Amino acid sequence: MFVGLFVLLMGYFVYFNIVKSPSIINSSYNTRQDLFAKKVIRGKIVSSDGKILAQTVVSEDGTESREYPYDNMYAHVVGYASKGKAGLESLMNFNLLTSNAPLMERIIKEFKGVKNTGDNVVTTLDSKLQETAYKALGSNNGAVVVMEADTGRILAMVSKPDYNPNDIDTIWDSLVATDNTEDSSLLNRATQGKYPPGSTFKILTLMEYIRENPDYENYTYECSGKIVIDDSTINCYHNTVHGTEDLYQSFAKSCNSSFANIGLQLNINSLSKLCNEFLFNSTLPYSMVYNKSSFTLTNKAETYDIMQTMIGQGETLVSPLHMALITQTIANNGVMMKPYLVDHTENYDGKVVKKYKDSAYDTIISEKEAAILKDFMQNVVENGTATKLSGQSYTVAGKTGSAEYGNVKGQSHAWFVGFSPVEDSKIVVSIVVEEAGAGSEYAVPIAKKIFDAYYN
Repeated sequence: MFVGLFVLLMGYFVYFNIVKSPSIINSSYNTRQDLFAKKVIRGKIVSSDGKILAQTVVSEDGTESREYPYDNMYAHVVGYASKGKAGLESLMNFNLLTSNAPLMERIIKEFKGVKNTGDNVVTTLDSKLQETAYKALGSNNGAVVVMEADTGRILAMVSKPDYNPNDIDTIWDSLVATDNTEDSSLLNRATQGKYPPGSTFKILTLMEYIRENPDYENYTYECSGKIVIDDSTINCYHNTVHGTEDLYQSFAKSCNSSFANIGLQLNINSLSKLCNEFLFNSTLPYSMVYNKSSFTLTNKAETYDIMQTMIGQGETLVSPLHMALITQTIANNGVMMKPYLVDHTENYDGKVVKKYKDSAYDTIISEKEAAILKDFMQNVVENGTATKLSGQSYTVAGKTGSAEYGNVKGQSHAWFVGFSPVEDSKIVVSIVVEEAGAGSEYAVPIAKKIFDAYYN
């Protein structure tokens, strides 16, 4: 028994050192990582096209300072390395403070008491798309996520309001002074922002209706600009009267009345299951800090709550990253990919240390269902609320949204989610512009600039 227990203990030690040790060492809660900084100069963080996003500069007297050449542009995704750590500076801290320089070089420097150079982290970020998204969002608050459709590689991630990580030590007190953390410039709205999805949620309402009604192509509705059921009223955006519509027109015009009507016909438990399959109320397959999205509607809900939820209002909340994943799943024929930000790590001389590969999370919907949703979303661009994206040298499918918030009627965030090209999708975008208004007016033009930059 003693020998058996001893063997088990030794086996666990081996398992811990091989399997568990790297994740324990690289935990952001492990303050002992910073001891590595006494022997290693922190490595660089680099874009996929070779732009330096973060580097350590050593002065003649040996003083080290962390520099961010692009100032605010990558603030939330790259993060900062003092006053704690955030973003990739936190996620890849162990790698940045690990040197895989040639062995003899490391030994010689150890004997001389000279620091070795840490490994570089080469990200999936595309500097052209990041700059385009950052400038396109302008002075608005909000977030943009750009992702490869078939791999989950994150090509751009922007959040505003932002900050300059070069000044983190001097501006820290002002950054943390706000009473409401949701207003803080430190909050990465792309992953931590929780917004009502507005009409972008109609993608899921539509999917559930199609599943429950194989004859969905026969659907018709007469829109008078509003729907009144059980003393509960849902208005179309600006009380627009859409007239007689089929399901394609209801979705393309983003008719609230029609989708409230659709929602009252749905099995709420089945819709809740679909939302959970798309990872509402669940953890996302993402390595950095994020907030869970929530879908709370039950079959005991009142009529008004049901109608509100079906058009993306009510209690439903979602992050731009999560909406990017939902859109990516449709673009990728029903398969959700795990989003990732690091392509590989390499030593200071460019030799690859570790390569990160794309991987699928799960098949969420069938390929046939994805094709149907693509068709509906392309019709939004060709004949609906996103026509500013039609007539280009590339094809786009998407969905706009205007998500009301607060207690003042008419206040809304502008949404757009979409992908291009439609048939063999390469790029996915998810955009929210806070307090802007209609997605067609404010989010779609941002998407166009990103698509133009990608194809040019």
